[in-house]
Amino acid sequence: MTARVVIVGNGMAGARLAAELHAREGDRKVTVLGAEPHRAYNRIMLSTLLTGRIAEPDVELTEAAGHGIDMRTGVPVTAVDRSAREVRTGDGERISYDHLVLATGARAVVPPLPGLDPTDLPQRVVPFRTLDDCRRILAVADGARSAIVLGGGLLGLEAARGLATRGLATTVVHHTGHLMERQLDPAAGAVLAGTLARLGVTIQLAVPATGVVADDTGVRLDLADGRSLHADLLVLSCGVRPDTALAQAAGLTVRRGVVVDDRLRTSDRSVSALGDCAEHDGALTGLVAPAWAQARVLADVLTGIDPLARYRPRPVVTRLKAAGIDLAAMGDAAGGGPGEELTFADPARGTYARLRIHDERLIGAILLGDNPAVGTVIQLFDRGHPVPADRRALLLGRALGGAVAAPSASPALMPDAAVVCQCNTVTKGALVRCWRSGARTVDAVVAGTRAGTGCGGCRDAVGGIVDWLSEAESVEVTR
Repeated sequence: MTARVVIVGNGMAGARLAAELHAREGDRKVTVLGAEPHRAYNRIMLSTLLTGRIAEPDVELTEAAGHGIDMRTGVPVTAVDRSAREVRTGDGERISYDHLVLATGARAVVPPLPGLDPTDLPQRVVPFRTLDDCRRILAVADGARSAIVLGGGLLGLEAARGLATRGLATTVVHHTGHLMERQLDPAAGAVLAGTLARLGVTIQLAVPATGVVADDTGVRLDLADGRSLHADLLVLSCGVRPDTALAQAAGLTVRRGVVVDDRLRTSDRSVSALGDCAEHDGALTGLVAPAWAQARVLADVLTGIDPLARYRPRPVVTRLKAAGIDLAAMGDAAGGGPGEELTFADPARGTYARLRIHDERLIGAILLGDNPAVGTVIQLFDRGHPVPADRRALLLGRALGGAVAAPSASPALMPDAAVVCQCNTVTKGALVRCWRSGARTVDAVVAGTRAGTGCGGCRDAVGGIVDWLSEAESVEVTR
């Protein structure tokens, strides 16, 4: 009998699961129901779309298509009937399932400020989460001269840099004392603020917003210190909240997110959840790499390829994707505790580095600015390998006495197990195998391995490996 799998949500997690299911053998029908009217798209590339460096077609994801795949956009699911194993859509249709997967994602948080109604935001006040949000921001920015971004986290800073790149006088308002407080320590936050200031972004720190007044002519943001800021556009980047309404109404166990086990099963064994809406081992994901790892595990479980597959979270590396800024943060870099701590700061050049080492392993790092050792640091953190005896090579980003930095200097010296694409867990070995199987361009290697299709931060590294392979073949031929 054909197994019926229904996926609610056509975002990055849902679309990837459909592709993973389609790639595995078996007799099944996969129905994907997406509330948004668009094809699946790469949400983390929306900040690049704001800059104007790419167009909308560039953020579209390759969707599963063909026999056994029913992909529907603009179809919201309004209810789940677990006893009948059916979902009900907005137009009243009932769709039966053998297994249901919730990939409902998360929604942007609209802060509870006077003047803001989450159900009816003014035209010039826009959250930054979806493609439609991005379109609205661009529509207002097209005739604007100034913008305020409320929220100095990762997404808020990417939005601010994108708007500044378009020529808008941009101000970031953040309620805490330093930027990206979840990933950075105060010293790194200060260096990042200085870098942004040189790139045309004004930073207002440690000042909560108290109210918003908006009309057709502009926006006023009132602050707790009595000041008011005026702009043509206000972008809200105040975090996200897992979209668990459907799961709660269906009686599934929900805490912060939909609670799942190591096989991504909810409290109902016929229902799974993954991505931003899922809570695994008390933690939410919020990033693309864990969501895509969950999709691989769930596809193995549902198809029977590996019924005992388990999702095991990998160490997370956060990258800030903004022109003129190179930032990588990983692990518990901003905390304290046992072990070594090494720091280096050159605010005038926008450079900061902090390493935390325990039992000869890297447990956290912040690298801001030009640091040639960033690839090596990420490899050491990701694989849990011992750090070199001379820590300065990692901290300062240059090889001292041949201690380190060689793995990132030449692909030939990188181990095959080195992860090049963190989003898709693509190793150097996988890239080499793809190239040797006939993919001789960067685009072909990307298509064959999915490297670079997440945040895009590894695209240059992939290109470097392809260039190295091409040169190596040329040397072999001339011999």
